[in-house]
Amino acid sequence: MSVVSLNDNNYITVSKFGGTSVADHQAMLRCAHIIKNDQSNRVVVVSASSGVTNYLVRLSQENISEIEQKQIVENIKRIQLNILKHLNDSNALEKQILTLLDELSAYAKAQSLNHSARIADSILSFGEQMSSLIFAQVLQSIGVNGHTFDVRQIMKTNNLYGQAVVDLAQLSKCTAQVLQPKLKNEVIVTQGFIGQNDDGYTTTLGRGGSDYSAALIAEALNAKNLAIWTDVVGIFTTDPRITDQARAIKEISFGEAAEMATFGAKILHPATLIPAMRQNIPVFVGSSKEPEKGGTRIQKKVESKPTYRSISLRKEQTLVTVKSPAMLHASGFLAKVFAVLAKHELSVDLITTSEISVAMTFDNPTGSTQALLNSTVVEELEQLCEVSVENGLSLIAVVGNSIHKTNGVGTSIFDALSGINVRMICQGASEHNLCFLVNETQANETVEKLHNTLFA
Repeated sequence: MSVVSLNDNNYITVSKFGGTSVADHQAMLRCAHIIKNDQSNRVVVVSASSGVTNYLVRLSQENISEIEQKQIVENIKRIQLNILKHLNDSNALEKQILTLLDELSAYAKAQSLNHSARIADSILSFGEQMSSLIFAQVLQSIGVNGHTFDVRQIMKTNNLYGQAVVDLAQLSKCTAQVLQPKLKNEVIVTQGFIGQNDDGYTTTLGRGGSDYSAALIAEALNAKNLAIWTDVVGIFTTDPRITDQARAIKEISFGEAAEMATFGAKILHPATLIPAMRQNIPVFVGSSKEPEKGGTRIQKKVESKPTYRSISLRKEQTLVTVKSPAMLHASGFLAKVFAVLAKHELSVDLITTSEISVAMTFDNPTGSTQALLNSTVVEELEQLCEVSVENGLSLIAVVGNSIHKTNGVGTSIFDALSGINVRMICQGASEHNLCFLVNETQANETVEKLHNTLFA
């Protein structure tokens, strides 16, 4: 592979490959050819191989026996070494992987003795560490000068384990000093999802944060393009697993895509688009299995702006209602409620109010190692007001354009919801969405009914 001349970073594409894209040797080989076929690909960000993160989440939890620990590490070892057996001259790499697995075992034992968020983040980082090492060698096997780069050299964060916040100024400075010079002669393979705090400990950006990592690196490099490679051909009007009537979307605006990602579209991590929007970097979403089929282009300006673009679904939602007569004709009550939430760094998604009560929704991401809305938060809120907590809910968002100005939107949507109990409605804050909560048992049925009505 010849090396492009990088006179400026606008020639650079940052490509991210998800877990299914690096699941085995065949999958990695497909991704390697994507990189080889476009010489603007200079930075590759990888997730852990499919299945590995689930094992690591289990290892990071409490009350896990030594027998189960050993079995999990063996399962991870099998996944990774099954890829290596297809590579020539992989002895040195195998030693690196085995060393990492020994380190992982030590962390798992320490976690079982003294459970901590810091150790949990270290455990969760091993998947990306291993997949980046392996993918770099897969690139080399087809003639691409690929080398692994430890993202912790540039991705500096605070100490909020599990949801670490990246220091953007440090990222920009370290990228210019450490990463950028390497791009002239190498294709860099690095890890998504992980960072490092000032104490030198590994942190994670939250599950799904590999997309966000790639976007942050693209922003720091002022790249010309960010490509997110997954297992589906772009973004669809809804989850194709819910209805076979879902259709691929060719182009979508940043605003629409941000709403979709925020409200459950699994194709993108919710924070991914923020760095791209800041630098106006187009984002491409496509299938690493079928790259020839194209995908979805996300950019600032699009030609089509339909009223209804998609329907997103986010499960495992918690609805918290706070109620107090003190709210009636009084000021400052909400400030006290949100001060409690801010203290525990909790983010509210939807909110509705009445004279004496406020209803708020919180997300409980799949795979979280601890409940975001814990008993401590509830107890502090109860010092201010009456609190009720409801679980088992799903958030559905109808995403589009100028929804708040379009006549008949409510009629079209709610006619489709006949027989569905809607727990909460939120509309008007954004021109791009109308959101509501339903019981989780009715979520898929609701999405299918809406899609059949709005996209017929």
